Amino acid sequence: MLFESLFLILASCCIGESKRRNVLLIIADDAGFETEVYNNSVVRTPHLRALAQRSVVFTNAFTSVSSCSPSRSTILTGLPQHQNGMYGLHQGVHHFNSFDEVQSLPLLLKQANVHTGIIGKKHIGPGPIYPFDFAYTEENSSVLQVGRNITRIKLLVRKFFQMHKEEAFEQRQGIDGEIKGEERPFFLYVAFHDVHRCGHSQPQYGAFCEKFGNGETGMGRIPDWTPEYYTPEQVKVPPFVPDTPAARADLAAQYTTVSRLDQGIGLVLQELRDAGYENETLIIYSSDNGIPFPNGRTNLYHSGTAEPMLVSSPEHRERWGDTSQAYVSLLDITPTILDWFSVSYPSYSLPGSPGTLVHLTGHSLLPALVSEPSSWHTVYSSQSLHEVTMYYPIRSVHQGTYHLLHNLHYRMPFPIDQDLYVSPTFQDLLNRTRLSQPTHWFKSLEQYYYRERWELYDTSIDPLESKNLISDPSFRAVLENLRQRLQKWQWETGDPWVCGPDYVLEDKLEPHCRPLYNGL
Repeated sequence: MLFESLFLILASCCIGESKRRNVLLIIADDAGFETEVYNNSVVRTPHLRALAQRSVVFTNAFTSVSSCSPSRSTILTGLPQHQNGMYGLHQGVHHFNSFDEVQSLPLLLKQANVHTGIIGKKHIGPGPIYPFDFAYTEENSSVLQVGRNITRIKLLVRKFFQMHKEEAFEQRQGIDGEIKGEERPFFLYVAFHDVHRCGHSQPQYGAFCEKFGNGETGMGRIPDWTPEYYTPEQVKVPPFVPDTPAARADLAAQYTTVSRLDQGIGLVLQELRDAGYENETLIIYSSDNGIPFPNGRTNLYHSGTAEPMLVSSPEHRERWGDTSQAYVSLLDITPTILDWFSVSYPSYSLPGSPGTLVHLTGHSLLPALVSEPSSWHTVYSSQSLHEVTMYYPIRSVHQGTYHLLHNLHYRMPFPIDQDLYVSPTFQDLLNRTRLSQPTHWFKSLEQYYYRERWELYDTSIDPLESKNLISDPSFRAVLENLRQRLQKWQWETGDPWVCGPDYVLEDKLEPHCRPLYNGL
C-alpha cells in the first residue's frame, strides 16, 4: 500500500512538468530473427510484434563482435572489443576485462545523475568500470533466475521502478514539506539469458533450457510463463544451418525459449506502463551476437553478426512501424543513449594509444527515427577470441551488399566453442562428416575450419557468402576500397592487430607496421 500511495502522489505531482527522458535497453542472449517481426510466421512473439508497431525496425543491424562478453562491452562503451580491452569472455578461466580507463555508458550516466539499473546477464568487468546503482545479475544471483525466470525479472523491474519513485519522492520533499526538484531520469538495462544454449552448463533443462520452469517434475514452475511448443516439422531452418532432423529438433527447442523471451519482454513493458513511464522512455531491443549454430555465433559472417534491432521513441512517432534499411551497429547504442540524455562524451586516452583521444565511431540512431538516412552504408566488426583457447582474430567491413573479411590466422583451423560442440546440431554434423554421410549443409566442415586469408562477398547475389570474390579481377577496385576503409578504422580505434599477420606493430615513437618477411 505504501508503494501504491507513493505512486499516486508522484503521478499527481508530475503533471504539467517538463518532459522527462528515460531509457529501457533490452538485450537478448544469442537471439536472431526467429520472431514474427522478421517474418518468421511459426514462432509466436506477440509482444515483440507489438513493440515493433511502436518502433523503427532495422533490417541491417549488426554486432561488432560475435561473442558474448566482448559484444556486451561494446554495447556499454561504444568501443570495439580490441579498443576497450574485452578481447574474450569475462567469466572463469577466460578472465577478460575492459581497460580501467574506459569511460563506459553506465559510468557516464551515473556521473550525469541518471539512475542506473541492470537485471540479468552482466558478463563484463571490471566492476568499477561498469557501475550500476541497482544490480541483480549473475554476480549476486542465479543467472537462471535473473535471466530466464520471467516472473523474477518482472518483480525486479517492478522493484527498480518502486525504488526510483521512492527516491524521487524523498528528494522532492523540502524541509517545510514543499515539493521541490524533479525526478531524475533512469537507464534500465534488462539482459535476458534466453535464448542461450545450456546443454553444456545445465543439460538437465534441455539444449536451450527450454524445460526450465515449465512445470514438469524437477523443472520448477515460472508462474507467468505459458510454454509454447513446436515440432521439428514446423520450424523454418535458416539457410546457413544444416537441414537435418537433429537441427530441426534443436531449433524447435530454441523456439520455445524465444517464446519465453517474448513473454518476458511483454511483462517488462507492462511494468513500464504500470509505472507511468511508457511515454517518456526510449526503448531499444537487440541481441549480442548470432544464434549458436554452425556459421553463427563466433563468426563474422553475415549469419554470425546480423542482429534484430527495434528502437521505439515516444518523441518520434512519425516512423513508428517503419522499416529502415540503414546499416547500423551495436556500437551505435552508447552514442544513441548519450544523445537521448544530452550527455557529452569525455576527452581521454587509453593505454594502447596514449597520444590519441578516444572518440566513438558509432553514431546516434535518433536521426533515423525521423527520416531514413541516405548515407549509412558501412559497419565494422572485430573478433579476437571467444573462450580463451579460441584465438582466431578476424576483422571485417560491410559496405552495402559487399562484405570483406580478414582472417589473420587463416592457417589455423577455426575453433569451436564448448556450447556449440555439445549441441545436437554440431554433433550430428560431426558424425555425418566422419561417416561420409550427406550433411545437408551448404559447406563442408573442412571449408568451415580452413578459410582463406581474405574473403570478399556480394551478399546481394550470394546471401550465404559461399563464393569468395577475392581473386576476381572485376572486384579489384571494391577490394582495395574496403581494405583501405577497414585499415583506417583499425588505426582510428587503436587496434593492436592492425599490422598482422605479416607485419608487427611498432608504436613506441610513431606507429608503424614493420615487415616480418614471414612468407605471408
